[in-house]
Parts: sequence; structure tokens; C-alpha cells
Amino acid sequence: MKRIFAAALLCTALAAPAIAQTAAPARVTSAAPATDWTVKPEWISAHVRFLAGPELQGRGSATRDEAIAAAYVAARFQGYGLQPAPGTDSYVQKVKVIRPRLDGEPAVTVAGKAIKGATLILGGADRVAGTAAVHAGDDAATFPAEDIVFVAGAKISPSAAIRATRGKGTKLLVLRASEATAKLWEQIGKQPRLTSYLASQPPKDGLSVIVLPAAAFDKAAKSAGKPVAMQLNLIREEVETTNAIGYLPGTDPKAGVILLAAHVDHLGVQPDGTVMYGANDDASGVAAVLELAHALSSGKRHKRGILFAAFGAEEMGGFGSRAFAAAPPVPLGDIVANLAFEMIGAQDPKLPAGTMMMTGFERSTLGPALVERGALVAKDPYPEQNFFARSDNYQLALRGVVAHTISGWAVTPTYHSPQDTIANLDIPFMTRAVQSLIGPVRWLADGDYRPDWTPGGKPGE
Repeated sequence: MKRIFAAALLCTALAAPAIAQTAAPARVTSAAPATDWTVKPEWISAHVRFLAGPELQGRGSATRDEAIAAAYVAARFQGYGLQPAPGTDSYVQKVKVIRPRLDGEPAVTVAGKAIKGATLILGGADRVAGTAAVHAGDDAATFPAEDIVFVAGAKISPSAAIRATRGKGTKLLVLRASEATAKLWEQIGKQPRLTSYLASQPPKDGLSVIVLPAAAFDKAAKSAGKPVAMQLNLIREEVETTNAIGYLPGTDPKAGVILLAAHVDHLGVQPDGTVMYGANDDASGVAAVLELAHALSSGKRHKRGILFAAFGAEEMGGFGSRAFAAAPPVPLGDIVANLAFEMIGAQDPKLPAGTMMMTGFERSTLGPALVERGALVAKDPYPEQNFFARSDNYQLALRGVVAHTISGWAVTPTYHSPQDTIANLDIPFMTRAVQSLIGPVRWLADGDYRPDWTPGGKPGE
């Protein structure tokens, strides 16, 4: 799941224990549409076994393996009778992305003296310079609004420190090496998160984060008020990510379009050769999109058109969905709703049995309407994680489309680990979950209902 600071929002750093219990979903009413379609677990399993199998080596963002996975999805779309997206003649969309690579250790100086041993976590700019400030307290909410902040408080987690600096104009966050920073480094694949970007959309400078060895940090942190600088030697390469998009035309061109999506990529092969298979994240979501396409393309045509998408490079920063939102195959105003599917492979112990969560449930009227018609979804029990802004749905939501992500156990222990394999998926749970969505999505596709943002729910309000 992704999730979005300057490049990818360090989604991996933000998983934390739940603090809230959610209520059971609303009782299904007589308005729930019937369905004569039965999702088979072997269909779900077959998709995931290919996408998260050893042959695709973890479907790294903007790699040949990701392209093969997208080609598989495109072939399934065609086999189900879908058409290419309006205005196109292909089921795949290629997107050019600029991907920086760090060449050597960050060059860090404090009061003109070089500091060795820095580990770059997040690189938001080639060069950062400013005056050092030290935050020695244990409350991240009181971080100073300074260019460069040393985090001396031992009780502040790296993820809390990163979140606390957002919106304060901080250029560089300096962390002290600890078990928590080591875990963060492990979670992000022992590679710095650099600001990749669409070739057509160069970014502005953003936040950078480094970790200093304990002794070096303690020495440098005594230099409050003195100049600090960091220089990165970056090599920028142009790569290509791949979206797979299929379209099921509706009977009424004026009725609008529904978008059902997931992301096809994962973390690929790590520098030490470890394969990150990504069965739950997000082969499970792609399987859901494929089986919804399978079901919804069978039988009579729907009033509304339905777009099905498997976006590439979500783990790099949501570039497949960014490109889609920037140049959609239909006007954004025609997209009635977007449902993204992410990590639906395990039951969340905080949710009622068989139930998934919908990010930003309270932000619009869509979730309650789907629940009323039988969808097994409920409120997100992790509001502090801001999952709503950490998946592909957010690119559509930023442009006004009512867009949410449906997930299973969003903080599962296998998240972004080599253990995210098909052996750790709950295929029966996934099958029931997808089955529960067929009727509600058919209702949405066959009627006139158009969800709205609730007051203050639209991003930016």
C-alpha cells in the first residue's frame, strides 16, 4: 500500500498498532441486489499464484516484471470481453518516469566539518542547506518550524517525526540511529526513497531525512544555530511503468463511468537478492479487480460504463494513477466513483468477521450506500495512519472524484516483507469479500445514484 510523502510518503514507515474499534457494518436491507454469479476461490488463487509467483520476482515498479504482470491483466481483460479504454487501441498504457539513484554516501557538513556515516532515508532535494535546530522533547507536535531539525527525543518514532515535519517547511530531518531507524531502513528495502517523478511533471524540492550514527549525531546535535548542509550525488534514469486498462461500455453514455482499480507492482528484488513477492500487496487487489471484471462483464450490459485498471509504479509514488488522473480516457467529471483494492488478503482482527475496511469511509456517502446493499466494508480502524491519502485512490480524490480504497488487514505483519506470499493469504476470505461487492457494484452501475463528499470530506476542504 502505498502511501505518499515526497516520493512514496514512506508508506512502509507508517504501520502502527490499531487504537480504535470499528462498529459492525449496517444491516443489509431489501435494497441489496441479488446476484447469480459465484466467485470461485481457484480463480482468485490462480491470479495471485501467477502475479506473486517466483517467475515475476516481486513485480518491481517500472521493471520488465511489472510489464509482464500488466500484460497478464490486459490479456484477462480482453478475454472477459472488455474493450480498450475510450480513445485508445490498446489495453496497456506506457508511462515515462524519471527515477533518481544515489551514487555514494550523502555528503553532510555541520559548521563546515564533514560528518561521516549518514544513511539517506528520504531524498527530497539534491542539496539542502540551513541552520540547525534541535528538538529534545518527546512530543512530535512541538517540532520547531525550522529548515533543519535534529530529533534528539528518544521516545519519538521515525514515522511520527516525519509526519510532524510535514507542512512546516522543514528541508532536512536528522534522526539518531536506533532500533526504530534500523527497522524503518529494513521496511523500505534498505534503499533510500528518492523523489521519482513523471517525466512531464518535474517536482519541487521536498523533505529529506537522514540517519546519523549515535556518536556522530550526539556531536552534531551540539551545533544548534550553526549551518548544516547535505549534498546528494544523484544519477537520474528514465524508466517506463505500465498500466493495464479495460473498459466495459454502458448503455447510457450520459450516465457516467465507475472506476475499479488496484496496483500491479510491488517491491521487486532487494539489493541483497531477497524477493519481495507482494501477494497481499497488491496481487490480492488485482485479483479482486479481475474477478469483478469477470462477473460484471457477464450477462446484460450496465447503464454506466465501467473502467477496470491495474496501475503501475504505485510503490514508487503512485505514478500509474497519477498519469491516469492527469490524462484520463474519459473526463474526470464523468467518473461517478472510484474504488481501489489494496491488500485484501487477510482479515483484520479489529473488524467484524468477513469485513474489509474502506479508507475515508466517513468522507463521502459511498461507503454507507454500498454497505446498505450488502458490501462487507466498514470504517477504517486506523485513522491515525491516514491510509486514505496513501493509495492510488488519492490521485482521483485530489481532482474531485469520490474515491476510496478497500483493504483487509492494512497493518498485517507480512506487510512489505519477504513473507508476503500466497501461503499467508486467506483465499476464502478474499473470495467472500469479492463476492460481497458484486451486487453493490452492479447496483451502482445500473442506477442513477451518484455519491457525494460529506462536508469537509473532499481533500483540500
